[in-house]
Amino acid sequence: MADAYLLDLSGRLADGLARMASDRRERHEQFVRGQQQPDGGFAGREGGSDLYYTSFAVRGLAMLNRLNHQDCQRIGAYLKPFADRNLSVIDLVSWLYSAFVIQATGAVDLLQDDAAAWAEKVVARLYEVRTDDGGFAKSVEGARGSTYHSFLVVLALQLLGQTVRQPNALLQFVFDRQRDDGGFVEIAPMKRGGTNPTAAAVALLRMLGGLDEEIRNDVRDFLVEVRSDEGGFQANSRVPFADGLSTFTGLLTVQELELDGVLEPRRVERLLTEWLEFPTGGFRGASWDEQADVEYTFYGLGTLALLWSAPRGG
Repeated sequence: MADAYLLDLSGRLADGLARMASDRRERHEQFVRGQQQPDGGFAGREGGSDLYYTSFAVRGLAMLNRLNHQDCQRIGAYLKPFADRNLSVIDLVSWLYSAFVIQATGAVDLLQDDAAAWAEKVVARLYEVRTDDGGFAKSVEGARGSTYHSFLVVLALQLLGQTVRQPNALLQFVFDRQRDDGGFVEIAPMKRGGTNPTAAAVALLRMLGGLDEEIRNDVRDFLVEVRSDEGGFQANSRVPFADGLSTFTGLLTVQELELDGVLEPRRVERLLTEWLEFPTGGFRGASWDEQADVEYTFYGLGTLALLWSAPRGG
């Protein structure tokens, strides 16, 4: 588990965000804490505790170095009942990551009751969504593999200390998702690459040892195409504005592949601070968005952390 992608990324983001001014850090911390519910979970825009948003809150507080023992006890109380539920892939990764962060503090061990048997059952459930094309679907009803959900499954397996079975089949699945524009798509019928599936594909290829110079150059050309005049990245070439999620995943890809000259860091930071960040704390999803949430606050903070971290391309 020491090499788990999510845990490594979390450490890198925390290191990058260490330079944030204390008053600014405090505002974002208070925004995230303001979304916590009485049961210990965190809410999204529709209200009520949610595993997905709780995971972003945990990641955000950890990045801010503001996750304390009492926080972990409250969050652990919310997470505990989900340990025996049949969760979706997204919820499972959200639960696993949060559980491991909570466990690392020593506050709550959510897996103390026969953890090995529990992990075996979870792994079996993950393979139930594997598809004939070599990828993994969103659910057992899915006939086609999803680039994003394949990425999530590999993240979950890493957190459980497992490696993916038949890695060559998954590699071929990812290769088959690349399109002529150099980007990657979410599912097979799609024709135009997207920033977020491209980021997921690149991460998978890195983990599986499938990256080469040709793919690196193709991805660079694609990212230049989806670069926004606002300074960040668009979701795809037809979307006329940058958004927080695409800017985070695009910048992460730029840095992972050490692609020079794709983005201007000062323009990215200006997008975040002038258009996406609320002066009272929290980040919105895009310039037209009217409210912040914990997910986009994580992406906003994460993008700043990447900008302020050790150079790895840009």
